[in-house]
Amino acid sequence: MKVSVVVSCYNEEAVLNKFMPEIYRIFKEDVSGRLNKPSVTDEEIKEYYELIFVNDGSTDKTLDILKGFVKTYPFVCVISFSRNFGHEAAMIAGLDNASGDAIICMDSDLQHPVELIPEIAEKIEQGYGVVTMIRKKNKSAGLIKNITSKGFYAVLNRLSSVHFDANASDFFAISKKAANVVRTNYRERTRFLRGFIQDIGFRKTSIEYEAKDRAAGHSKYSIRKLMDFAISALISFSDKPLKISLFFGGFAGFLGVVIMIYTIIQKVMHNTPAGYATIIVVLCFMFAILFILLGIIGEYIGILFKEIKGRPIYIVEDTFGDIKEESCNK
Repeated sequence: MKVSVVVSCYNEEAVLNKFMPEIYRIFKEDVSGRLNKPSVTDEEIKEYYELIFVNDGSTDKTLDILKGFVKTYPFVCVISFSRNFGHEAAMIAGLDNASGDAIICMDSDLQHPVELIPEIAEKIEQGYGVVTMIRKKNKSAGLIKNITSKGFYAVLNRLSSVHFDANASDFFAISKKAANVVRTNYRERTRFLRGFIQDIGFRKTSIEYEAKDRAAGHSKYSIRKLMDFAISALISFSDKPLKISLFFGGFAGFLGVVIMIYTIIQKVMHNTPAGYATIIVVLCFMFAILFILLGIIGEYIGILFKEIKGRPIYIVEDTFGDIKEESCNK
């Protein structure tokens, strides 16, 4: 069985020269065990492994380093975007161009343990179509990020008809058959890839891991990007936010009846109308609800606008190694 490992890179010059020796060591050890030989050549590794780096419009020396890997290791190939299209687009490009029977997506910062690659590949070999990687602990994320991550999955599972593994990450694996489904049928411009692979329905299993500290560099996800990502995920898998208007509409009607009855009672018993403050509070509350609902509707309309335009998920500027360029720019 051949394994394709897809690695998304955006300004990772500080970590790539630490990542490559680690994953190369794992490849050599695994292939050596498979062939029952004390040492193996890079060409023999190529029979079992394919390492696809996707340069997501990096502005530092990331691409130069990746080109060096292609010259050194025959099993390495590189897809380079014309600009930054985002982490999810990079992973989709890797899935589109991977030729392995198992495809593993991971980051290059060494937070995703490379030593788990043989175990993940074994799960695919056992007949699983999807392997999700569940973070047990992420020390580098901090308390707030860990709490919000758990809250995000709780809300998502509450609103969506699909059940998602809590703390599942962008470190995952799918079989060649499952990858063909993603390539063909999951081409949305607004994406939640870790959700897509759990939505396709193939036989699934999970492996727990502890996220390590970044080997170098820093996270490219700002608070704003994480918020955008969370909103996109919720909207991609649920239309229940649109139905909130029905609840608030009923609540507003009930509140209006209560205020009307209260006003009549005040008029009859005390010959005074309801207070000015009450009216102002109710008006502010109702307008707040109205604008929240308009914002939710706007998010859904924005997604429709992106899908209607039908622009490519990514654009490839160049490729290096054994990548067929006609399969790119989708």
